[in-house]
Amino acid sequence: MNKELLEFLDHSHTCFHAVNNVREVLKKNDYEELREGETWSLKEDGKYFVVRNESSVISFRVNKKDFNGFMIASSHSDSPCFKVKENPEIVQNGYTKLNVEGYGGMLMGPWLDRPLSVAGRLIVRRNGKFETVLVDVDRDLLLIPNLAIHMNREANNGVKWNGQIDMLPVLGDESAKGTFMKIVAESAGVKEEDIIGHDLFLYPREKGVIWGSNNEFVSCGRLDDLQCCFGDLNGYLNATKSDSIPVLAIFDNEEVGSRTKQGADSTFLYDVLKRICDGLGKDYYAAVASSFMVSADNAHAIHPNHPEKADPINRPAMNKGIVIKYNANQSYTTDGVSAAIFKDICASVDVPVQCFTNRSDERGGSTLGNIANAHVSLNTVDIGLAQLAMHSPFETCGAKDTEYLAKAMEAFFSKSFIEEGQGNYYLK
Repeated sequence: MNKELLEFLDHSHTCFHAVNNVREVLKKNDYEELREGETWSLKEDGKYFVVRNESSVISFRVNKKDFNGFMIASSHSDSPCFKVKENPEIVQNGYTKLNVEGYGGMLMGPWLDRPLSVAGRLIVRRNGKFETVLVDVDRDLLLIPNLAIHMNREANNGVKWNGQIDMLPVLGDESAKGTFMKIVAESAGVKEEDIIGHDLFLYPREKGVIWGSNNEFVSCGRLDDLQCCFGDLNGYLNATKSDSIPVLAIFDNEEVGSRTKQGADSTFLYDVLKRICDGLGKDYYAAVASSFMVSADNAHAIHPNHPEKADPINRPAMNKGIVIKYNANQSYTTDGVSAAIFKDICASVDVPVQCFTNRSDERGGSTLGNIANAHVSLNTVDIGLAQLAMHSPFETCGAKDTEYLAKAMEAFFSKSFIEEGQGNYYLK
């Protein structure tokens, strides 16, 4: 499965490409694409998906019209990187640079001294319409050069990177002036003058690798969170029918707080679930009460050189199974009920689980679960796969863990969650 994961990642350099790749996989599996601007006519045994902003997607199957509730898996399509600004070229001191800004909480240092390129979407005017065109400039195009040790003798004692000074990539010498959008247009097969808008991002050019004494590790960009997207998707496609409707949700903009029309803090999930219920004659609130969500976003593995950064007891390791994430202040939405349900599902297919908590004196990150719950309130567990160097342009995970997730999610999507009241539940 790792070769398939790396192939997926290699063709998903931006959230737009990731969602388009999911779209193509769903289409090959006979899923029908719906549009939010149209009336939906849902049928029993129908398989559907809907895309918002070309960067978020929700898919579902109607196993039966008189369904129990929803079994939902959520993950996110975006990763920390550099976004190209408007009017991007800066010509100074014999160089042409690109004006970029950081997207998300990134590790900046690893972006230096490695070949980079640009991918994203263009908005093109054609025949009086605005069309979205994906673009990926498939060449070594850019590089952010480090400052030589001779010019910064304190470099090895720690550097505070300035995004406007240190992190601007070089496109070429001064003769490169005016070429950036020409290169992008040529790569997309469009005319430069027809481009009237864009969302373009830098990405590292290194291919993903499987490595280690026993090939036990996988390293690539965007493992957070496309590894979970890939595992969820595989489990979703392979699941058997249940009395519930399986839902695969992939949201954009988790890395910047999810507060966009296509993020987990939007109405996207609510809109889709409500339309399913309305279309099938099911009470929405009764369906949500017997629904369950797995919020899948990668977790921190114990670091080989910095074990002191981990909790004294809850110290996830790569290749040791799926990580259930806990936080007393509900940065992660896991509680006793949702943890018990998910542990039971994993145990039913012999998938190991482990626990993550932050040190009590350290503040951790947040993820999709509690944000989505503000709009669709249901029992939710936050999980992930253990990895190193989260938010670096080249992250590392365990070679066994993607398959663990796919196996667990296949079991999850094949079950129904039943709420009986007074704190009693069961799986069917």
